[in-house]
Amino acid sequence: MSEPTDPPTVARASSTPAERASGAPADRASGEPVALASRGSVASTEEWSNWAGDERCRPVELARPRSIEELQGDIARAAERGWRVRAVGSGHSFSDIACSDGLLVSLQRLAGVLEVDRASGLVRVQAGITIRELSRRLDEHGLALENVGDIDVQSIAGAISTATHGTGARLRNLSAQVHQLTLVLADGTVLECSRERDEELWRAARVGLGALGVIAEVTLRCVPAFTLHGVDAPAPLQDVLERFEELALRNDHFEFFTFPHASTALTRTNNRVPEAPRPRRRLPAYVNDVLLANHAFELFCRAGRRFPRQIPRFNRLVTRLAGSTERIDRSAAIFASPRLVRFTEMEYAVPRAHTMQAVRGVLALIERGGFMVPFPIEVRTVAGDDALLSTAAGRDSGFIAVHMYRGMRWRPYFEAVEALMLELEGRPHWGKRHFQSAATLRARYPDWDRFTALRARLDPEGRFANAWTDRVLGPVDG
Repeated sequence: MSEPTDPPTVARASSTPAERASGAPADRASGEPVALASRGSVASTEEWSNWAGDERCRPVELARPRSIEELQGDIARAAERGWRVRAVGSGHSFSDIACSDGLLVSLQRLAGVLEVDRASGLVRVQAGITIRELSRRLDEHGLALENVGDIDVQSIAGAISTATHGTGARLRNLSAQVHQLTLVLADGTVLECSRERDEELWRAARVGLGALGVIAEVTLRCVPAFTLHGVDAPAPLQDVLERFEELALRNDHFEFFTFPHASTALTRTNNRVPEAPRPRRRLPAYVNDVLLANHAFELFCRAGRRFPRQIPRFNRLVTRLAGSTERIDRSAAIFASPRLVRFTEMEYAVPRAHTMQAVRGVLALIERGGFMVPFPIEVRTVAGDDALLSTAAGRDSGFIAVHMYRGMRWRPYFEAVEALMLELEGRPHWGKRHFQSAATLRARYPDWDRFTALRARLDPEGRFANAWTDRVLGPVDG
């Protein structure tokens, strides 16, 4: 069984000045105190934190099952003891979606490839395998995922559960590639979810937010391995904004980044080509992807955190230094790139026709509000799908992501962006920061009540709940 890469951090509790003053840990991004999850009846010695390091909890127990049978036993034991249960993969969500005050189940040891059918493209895997490891294993069989994002350290279960996506106006998010799911329910029993068995349940479980059960296995519909021609190039921002729809439809995959206070966009286009991959040599790849895109960028971010009034100047310099690159390689190598600079993020999906209005609005509010933002705005497209709580449910969507470097105040900026997105029919990415509740989200999802009804049916006692689900989904109405 293979092990996933980049597991979540599990560390002894530490303290900052804000923590010592308040008795609670401080949010590493905003500097504001946040509460640890309750320890329950048994004191835990382990503190779990997400990849960004700004969401943390100390569960009663942190379980790391190696098999579906061990997972069933862990959940059944939690039910006997009255603990709530949450599951976590690589910890790459930016919210408290995975935090638990009871049992926290890490999927990192459930990371194997169980079955590959090259003829049909169906591949059954354990839920904790990372996208990076899965892509590597698929390539060995001449297969690939149809589309993934530019980060590949997430577990497959976490990625599909939160409707994680790549970019492509005609391509759907990762959850749409799911053929079948195996859930472990609140009583420890196993339930297979597929269109053939129960289409309503399958549509709910594909983006289940960990609220229906713990995903143990996933069967994905993969495609024959393919090669991408990737081009990264700067372009005048106004030109990109005016031609966005054309660029999104003309290319298999198109996205762009734009730094606040700069007049240049950094574009990324990826298109399929009938050629063999030509991987880069290690040294040029390291220089571009690690030294320049990460280490040098982090230096600019640190300088901006120290001297925030210089951020507009730094942003313009970063865009001037960005050059053009061209690559021909296997799809997974083109899609994903290292992300070593720590940050927090919020992302909203809007109807694709509103995308440019949203981007222009964010740029305007940054100027108007005097926000000092050292990270770019990222803009992507995704085709609509039919998962009940997919952020792209029922509509082709544009996604606008905003970020803030670690240790910098993010909340006022994110709140201003969210207010704009809500006016444009926006839906928040489930794995990223937002300030919405069940009361405000219900009207944004036509199938919200169908999902909550299924949740009440599968988990009437609210076993798979936490503070995040209480706030975002509401209590289980069993």
